[in-house]
Amino acid sequence: MTEPQMASTERSLRIQADDDLKSMYVGTVMRKIKSRTWKKQRYFRLQEDCMTIWYKSKKAGNAHSTFSVGDVEAVREGHQSEVLLSIADEFPSDRCFTLVFRGRRGNLDLVAESAGEAQSWIKGIRKLIDNLENMGQREKLDQWICDWFKRADKNRDGRMNFKEVRDLLKMMNVDMNEHHALRLFTMADKSQSGTLEDDEFVMFYKMLTQREDVLRVFQEYSADGQKLTLQDLKDFLQEEQLHRDGVQQYALKLIECYEPSDTARMLQVMTFDGFLMYLTSPEGSIFNPTMVDLYQDMTQPLCHYFISSSHNTYLLEDQIRGQSSVEGYIRALKRGCRCVEVDCWDGPNGEPIVYHGHTFTSKIFFKDVVTVLGDYAFKASQYPVILSIENHCSVEQQKVMAQHLTQILGDKLLKSPLDGKFPIGLPSPEDLKGKILLKGKKIGGLEDSMNGVVDDPLMGEVSDEEETAEIDDDHHRNDSIRHRVKKSKQSLSKELSDCVVYCKSVHFSSFKHSQIHSKFYEISSFTESKARKHIREAGAEFVLHNARQLSRVYPSGLRTDSSNFNPQDMWNAGCQIVALNFQTAGVEMDLNDGLFSQNGHCGYVLKPAFMSNTDERFDPESPQIDGYKPLSLSIQVISGQQLPKVNIKEGSIIDPLVRVEIHGVPLDQAKQETRYIDNNGFNPVWYDTLQFTIHVPELALVRFVVEDYDKTSKNDFVGQFTLPFTCIQPGYRHIHLLSKDGTSIPPSSLFVNVRITKLT
Repeated sequence: MTEPQMASTERSLRIQADDDLKSMYVGTVMRKIKSRTWKKQRYFRLQEDCMTIWYKSKKAGNAHSTFSVGDVEAVREGHQSEVLLSIADEFPSDRCFTLVFRGRRGNLDLVAESAGEAQSWIKGIRKLIDNLENMGQREKLDQWICDWFKRADKNRDGRMNFKEVRDLLKMMNVDMNEHHALRLFTMADKSQSGTLEDDEFVMFYKMLTQREDVLRVFQEYSADGQKLTLQDLKDFLQEEQLHRDGVQQYALKLIECYEPSDTARMLQVMTFDGFLMYLTSPEGSIFNPTMVDLYQDMTQPLCHYFISSSHNTYLLEDQIRGQSSVEGYIRALKRGCRCVEVDCWDGPNGEPIVYHGHTFTSKIFFKDVVTVLGDYAFKASQYPVILSIENHCSVEQQKVMAQHLTQILGDKLLKSPLDGKFPIGLPSPEDLKGKILLKGKKIGGLEDSMNGVVDDPLMGEVSDEEETAEIDDDHHRNDSIRHRVKKSKQSLSKELSDCVVYCKSVHFSSFKHSQIHSKFYEISSFTESKARKHIREAGAEFVLHNARQLSRVYPSGLRTDSSNFNPQDMWNAGCQIVALNFQTAGVEMDLNDGLFSQNGHCGYVLKPAFMSNTDERFDPESPQIDGYKPLSLSIQVISGQQLPKVNIKEGSIIDPLVRVEIHGVPLDQAKQETRYIDNNGFNPVWYDTLQFTIHVPELALVRFVVEDYDKTSKNDFVGQFTLPFTCIQPGYRHIHLLSKDGTSIPPSSLFVNVRITKLT
């Protein structure tokens, strides 16, 4: 039996053996809910590939839609979305569930006819997600081939003639010489029937995807061109992959792990198939696997870390009419974000609400945000979450806020210094595990509240982050906004003030002033243009300021489209809380994801020692570090594999090029690109070498971008991958590309050879 037939039989056996999958396969009528008034019946059914869910409207004739199980990130049971909460009085929670998709795609809210049916779908989809996550690279590729075969087999007879194969190649982003394609087709057509059946198609596909580039490397180290002996593999690992310690053990481990042939494993040799599987695995990835897990010291003061931070977390779209939703908090927290923002305003019936003030964005209740925070704060990471409050509420509603925080969060909310002693510096992420810290105004200092001294309620700005007010400083032209934000002075409630411990918001006047007067628990916020001005005029002072206390930088109020500034400039000055609009995809969020993809995705990354040491003077504009030699980074971009189609136009094939960008201190900012390859997104080959000099590797990020070249207009984005320079594994490596949303797009990858050397 052939591989695809086995896979297909295996899947149908799995469906037969599992009641939940069987019931999904038979299909179910459920209600799709979009709002209190939009509730439509749809027929849902699992396809036999166990990967696709098909659904269709009961009325809409032939119109149907599908989605892949691979796109589903999680299943939430019960009334766990705003939409389902709004109809909670109509449908019991045991019949409701929500499918949460990866990236920025909206949720799918469903109501089954019975609790049993809901359970079958909830449990079934969870099993399918688990199964997908445990699939190896090889299985994923086979699955991918089968999916394409099914898509192209228009008459569903399990065979494909040459015309169907040619159309399929176009769909798969290959523009192939017809003569060459026909030759491979004839070679694969073992039965000489003029059509390819699934096993013949797999053979055809494997001939098509022959990795000549990897074969070339394999044959360089293989004495007979057929296998790598243990010694050959050790030579390759030492000379190319620069492995130094325990190479013999490592080579044996790779054979055990990736060699598919039992005989080869027994003889302790590696075949070409095993070699290819190793190179496409996480160990063959450009990202050093030892740095994917938590590897940094987490016991230093909070101000010694970069902290993954979001701005206007409640928004799902733009800042003028976008939708406010608790979903924004769930998404950010699940991505490892450790500082979220809440804009609070007086709401109806004494209940504070959250929305972007003076705009048409929709509104949500503060207590719902706090509930979500309690539920999701520590799902992705155990390290502390900072809740940054922009407070526009009356004293009465501030008391309600304090009440919700205390009652809903319980002992997760940090309300007094650790150990009850007066601290001499900020605690560490390790000390604060499982704690939520409130950032906001505070009456008096930490010393006063510990000694039981309480001033009169603070008169003055309750929030120093009225963001639209910052527009005044940047642009004196926008009168309509300026008049609206002249606020009356208002008081701060003692109850809310008492919830602030280590993150007291204070107005920043100057570095000199803060050096003499400021306390370690005080935190200032800067609009992006103010922060840039400080970096330009006093970069080294800013770095020193951030070695002692926390700073937050947020986007200008003029960014009404929720666009982002480049966070790298702010990290270069040691700013810890660089708040970005997580809802907006683009290079800025790629950099954020890249920086925080290390250290267990925990949302905290230790700053380089020269930025935390108050005896050193580091200026990002002209970095000089004692006894430091710059590094040379050489990247040979060899090839690309199965790059996704960007243009849906029938028959269009991409002309890919690869750009490598270095983001770091100004001296390190650089970009270079390969030439473009005509009409081949399937297996383009470049062998182009790009060279860079890196002066401050500890702050550098490297971003690989694939684009579809267009001579008349802007190139289209195809995929990207960003990682910290310090996490790069040298040698022959694969880069597994991500979509615009930061989600993976298997099996798309780049194959590169990376060399890092000291410049003498």
